[in-house]
Amino acid sequence: MGTHRSSDEGPILDVRDLTTYFNTDEGIVKAVDGVSFSLYRGETIAIVGESGSGKSVTNLSIMRLIPSPPGRIMKGQVLFEGRDLLNLPPGQMRRIRGNRISMIFQDPMTSLNPFLRISVQLIETLRLHQGLNRHEARKKAARMLGEVGIPSPERRLDEFPHQFSGGMRQRVMIAMALSCNPDILIADEPTTALDVTIQAQILELIQELTKRIDTAVVMITHDLGVVAAMSDRVNVMYAGRIVETGGSEDIFYRSRHPYTSGLIRSVPRVDRSRSGPLYSIPGRPPNLIELPDLCPFHPRCEQAMEICRHRYPPAYSVGGSGSVRVNCWLYRETGAGAEK
Repeated sequence: MGTHRSSDEGPILDVRDLTTYFNTDEGIVKAVDGVSFSLYRGETIAIVGESGSGKSVTNLSIMRLIPSPPGRIMKGQVLFEGRDLLNLPPGQMRRIRGNRISMIFQDPMTSLNPFLRISVQLIETLRLHQGLNRHEARKKAARMLGEVGIPSPERRLDEFPHQFSGGMRQRVMIAMALSCNPDILIADEPTTALDVTIQAQILELIQELTKRIDTAVVMITHDLGVVAAMSDRVNVMYAGRIVETGGSEDIFYRSRHPYTSGLIRSVPRVDRSRSGPLYSIPGRPPNLIELPDLCPFHPRCEQAMEICRHRYPPAYSVGGSGSVRVNCWLYRETGAGAEK
């Protein structure tokens, strides 16, 4: 870990009040509902939460990849080096996407075109964004495959995606995402479909390569083991909003929000007795259609109070230096500087 944040240098990415809704036959789904966070050059942040919490939609909104209709970015700002990506013309956004900001998607088989050789897909990216000729682009593509640990890269360049295992396809996606030395890498559940041993290799590879080229990383995951190992800071999402944010050690060892605590308790521990069932958070995530302005976690919370059923909590600063922000009524007496 170890952030490269400088007190004199502002964030490379500053997301402010990002709000993305989807129109459905049943009503409006508030998939992302006022999300704000920052990312500094060279640091790794994590966005964690259950399926449906809004993690992936947040980052697809940043990349302006929300299908419209039914989705629509209602309001907010996504400031990349001071420029609001949401207001850029499509041509300028295409020059940033895949070049300055890259993304690794959950399933490499759906991200790679099964009808095109790997060489075509890698070379196209390099020629489009870096202006290389075909020979130069092929040479760099082979070098990138070698860097991500694919043996015989020159030969394997001319193979199709189905000729690679799941772990190797994910390595190809990493090579493609990092081939243009991006300033920011968004990794959306990059190890979901892989077995445990390969997961560790992929995470180590991402960490090693991004550190080498000083790329800031947004890691989307539901795996808190990934959070502990890789992240400088963590944003915990629930029902389209960030409910707790702080340093990875604060979140992992001193979590404040009952939802965060439940996620951590749900992780199997090798240092504990295996007797009894594994803990799971009771209930199910809320329906995001026309969700009222109250704490959406209260039906599942063991510490819910009457106020939780009527009003959404503001963000309270807690911890020794106020470095953790948590949206929970439990801290209205002890938390400092409640933010409306």
